[in-house]
Amino acid sequence: MNRQWIKQLGLGLFVAIPVSVPVVAKENVKVHPNVIFILLDDYGYTDLGCYGSKFYETPNIDRLASEGVRFTNGYATCPVSSPSRSSIMTGKYPVRTGVTDWIPGRQAESGGLPQDKWLAEPFQTHMALEETTIAEALHANGYATMISGKWHLGETEQFWPEAQGFDVNKGGYNAGSPNKGKNSNGYFSPYGNPRLEDGPVGEYLTDRQTDEALKFIGSHQANPFYVYLSYYAVHNPMQGKEALIEKFKQKAISMGIADKERFTKDKDWIKQAPKGDFKERLIQNDPVYAAMIYSVDENIGRLLAFLKEKKLYDNTIIVFTSDNGGLSTAEGSPTTNAPLRAGKGWLYEGGIRVPLIIRIPDSKVKNVENNTPVCGIDFYPTLLDCAGISSDQMQVDGISLLPLLKNGKLSERPLFWHYPHYSNQGGDPGSAVRLGKYKLIDNFETGKQELYDLEKDISETTDLAESNPQKVKEFYKILNDWRLRNHAKMMTPNPNFKNE
Repeated sequence: MNRQWIKQLGLGLFVAIPVSVPVVAKENVKVHPNVIFILLDDYGYTDLGCYGSKFYETPNIDRLASEGVRFTNGYATCPVSSPSRSSIMTGKYPVRTGVTDWIPGRQAESGGLPQDKWLAEPFQTHMALEETTIAEALHANGYATMISGKWHLGETEQFWPEAQGFDVNKGGYNAGSPNKGKNSNGYFSPYGNPRLEDGPVGEYLTDRQTDEALKFIGSHQANPFYVYLSYYAVHNPMQGKEALIEKFKQKAISMGIADKERFTKDKDWIKQAPKGDFKERLIQNDPVYAAMIYSVDENIGRLLAFLKEKKLYDNTIIVFTSDNGGLSTAEGSPTTNAPLRAGKGWLYEGGIRVPLIIRIPDSKVKNVENNTPVCGIDFYPTLLDCAGISSDQMQVDGISLLPLLKNGKLSERPLFWHYPHYSNQGGDPGSAVRLGKYKLIDNFETGKQELYDLEKDISETTDLAESNPQKVKEFYKILNDWRLRNHAKMMTPNPNFKNE
């Protein structure tokens, strides 16, 4: 295990303690609960029924929410994939894992476009092997561990799940999406995935991922298990089962929304964007995207039924969430996160606020909506706490959410984002902090700060920066102090920048 740290009180301050400390079980804990962590890809805040969607159908996920706690202020640590996933694995902000953009990142491919005012500093293109992942922490306490699906935390094989605490890897490698090419067919077999054998022609990837998870659970019932069910859905390419696509085509017609205007380009940011096929979706009515969601929900229903059949459900922690907001401004713009602003790739709420449902064993707290702001850094300490495993000396930024899962409260704290990159979806580089009802965005492109009252203005339509300069000053100091403490990499001027 790498060098351990003890967290000090305050806004994320850490003091190094050069000792090696094992993760140990708390006393008087006889049976560790099983853990299933369900992570969707590019799945938006309002992409399910219990969060307000009238078009998508998610009865099984909604039922899970009714048996646990549904968070209305749940956040990913980044508006894009890899950094959020590194936070889930380590309990750290991306600025501390070094993985601050999707791997390998847009500027890694382009070297910086002429319209990029800034260049990103080099960032970590793998999650370091020195990190102690949640899989390793649980494995050290007797858990069998398995990933079924997306990894996207290392370009080369030495950084894939088998090296990060997983006994079994079915489908996790460097790719961030299903492979669709000459010899592979994306969500339908053949997959072209070096960590997942092809199934019968036409087999659907979401079904296969669940099959693999059920097979693993079925063979590890005697001991506690950790299953990271990391669905590739609902990331591009948009591919669903034909019967389900037809179902949602007909539903859109019956709802009278099939022919409604789907997109707009009448946005200031789109008009100012020098390059890119940007369009913002106005309504949830894409039948292919809906079909993909339906398949995910069907499979979660299969999972829950299997756990109950095997009498494992009552001793299983289940977490359901997404790695970032829904894709709403580019690359097909298959969904809208309304009433949230923007989507994947943006530091506005649509890019970072995500659905979050947690269900723990033996909890009397059911069908509860919790409004406390929580974040992806919190899963690591929460899962260890729920499993009766001490995380007191682990190097984490998050806190255990167990008090909230037992109807308690947590002290107010700031949450931070640092994204010193241009996104593929039109989002500007910047940082952000939320504390209480206020959120400040420090936009690197404009050089300005934006301030929003999220209790009154969830859509971030009214920038309060000019009318409340004192609050801007206060929040900017909190944010900048955090960046300095964590040695956050900023950006450098692009010598080839053309302001046209």
